[in-house]
Parts: sequence; structure tokens; C-alpha cells
Amino acid sequence: MSEPDDMPEAEDLPEDEEQSLFDAPPMGEQERMVEAILFATAEPVTVRDLEARMPHGCDAAEALVHLRKRYSGRGVHLVKVGDAWAMRTAPDLGFLMQKETVETRKLSRAAIETLAIIAYHQPVTRAEIEEIRGVSVSRGTVDQLLEMEWIRFGRRKMTPGRPVTFVVTEAFLDHFGLESARDLPGLKELRAAGLLDNRPSPAAMPQLGEGEEPEDEAGAGQSELFED
Repeated sequence: MSEPDDMPEAEDLPEDEEQSLFDAPPMGEQERMVEAILFATAEPVTVRDLEARMPHGCDAAEALVHLRKRYSGRGVHLVKVGDAWAMRTAPDLGFLMQKETVETRKLSRAAIETLAIIAYHQPVTRAEIEEIRGVSVSRGTVDQLLEMEWIRFGRRKMTPGRPVTFVVTEAFLDHFGLESARDLPGLKELRAAGLLDNRPSPAAMPQLGEGEEPEDEAGAGQSELFED
């Protein structure tokens, strides 16, 4: 026996009638669904997005109300972020999430060359650094080394303009395991470590073990050039 022609098929039913064919899950189950979605999603989720993932007939907004009450006073809170919702650590427990990490900062070629010149020729002025490198030294390069506390300002030279000098710090020596600037490696060791190119530098720096040592800030013969 054939069905009457005017019998509507399931796909032709209005959206409201089609949804009414399915019973919505209990509110407790809807809470669990919302909870699962929020915990598994990195970004805050809107009510519309929640309901799009949940079965027909679910009321995500009501489930959020119940879920927020359930998490009140717990280590994790349900918070509203704009028009969306997210799980967040309770504000008073934020200190538990803090973690100290060591940030590796790679020096630029200019910073490496400037640092090497200061280490081997200290105390040295900016003009002297530029003369040795053959190019000007940007303020950013010096500021970076000062910020890292690998160099500091030394005494001023008793020359016209009394220019300030730069010297390496104890933090620099400690980082490289040196007792003093006299323990700095020679040019061959620096090239082997990849800190210098194999090509000849514009101005050769002294090599330890060849009769020359890096000048000490308080070295003999320098006191008359500087003021304390």
C-alpha cells in the first residue's frame, strides 16, 4: 500500500519540528559536554559555537550558568571573555603557573666584534673601537652589551673631550669561565669557535701566548691617561 502523496518526508520538515523529534540530553550531561569542549579548546568559545557542537535541543547558555556555579571557589574558574567563555586558573593561584626560563640571545656580528675589541683592548673608547673595526659602532650594539651587563663604562680618558671608555664586567668573565681578561683565548681559538672569520681582520687583535696580553684597566703606564 502506497503512502499518501501529501505525507511530508523527514527532510522536508521545518527545522523546529525536525529538532523536536530528538530529546535534549539532561542538563547534567549538557554541563559535561560544555566542560569537555572548554577544556579541550585553547581559545574562548561562544555560546553559538558550543551549541553547534552539541546535540539538538541543548541550551549551552543554561549549562554555562550551572557550570560556573559548580566551579566557583575551585582552582579553575569559568570566566567570560568578551562574548565567549573559557576555563582559567583562579587569580589567587596564578603564582603556581609561573616558570623561570633562560632565554638564549644570539649576538649579532657587530656585537661580537665590539665585545671582542673591548675585551682585548680595554679600556677602550667608542672612537677606538670604530678605528679598529673600520666601521662605525651603532648605539644599539653598545646598548645591547650594556643591557646584558657584559660591558660597563670605565674611566674617562684625560684627552680632549674626556671620552668615556668601556671595559668588560665580572658577569662577562663569569659567563665564559674566565678568572680575568688575561685568560681570554687567542685569535686561533676564537676562529675555531666560530666567533671570528678566517679572513684577516682590519686590525689584528693581540694573541695570548705570543708576547702580548690584553691590557688591564689598571695596567701600568695607563694611569696618566685616565681619571678616576
